[in-house]
Amino acid sequence: MTDLHDRLERFETLTAECELIAKLATDSSKREFYLKLSEQYRQLAVDMRKAIATRAAA
Repeated sequence: MTDLHDRLERFETLTAECELIAKLATDSSKREFYLKLSEQYRQLAVDMRKAIATRAAA
């Protein structure tokens, strides 16, 4: 299950990095791109948490 936790941590890190880039972006199209990308990584993290919980319950 360490692999799942590693992936979860990676998705959370990528979410934070994309949010930071979006905040610092001066170009509105890049800002929107990184905000959307952070939302996708956030959803992957949520899905990974669910997978971890499901596997732990089994």
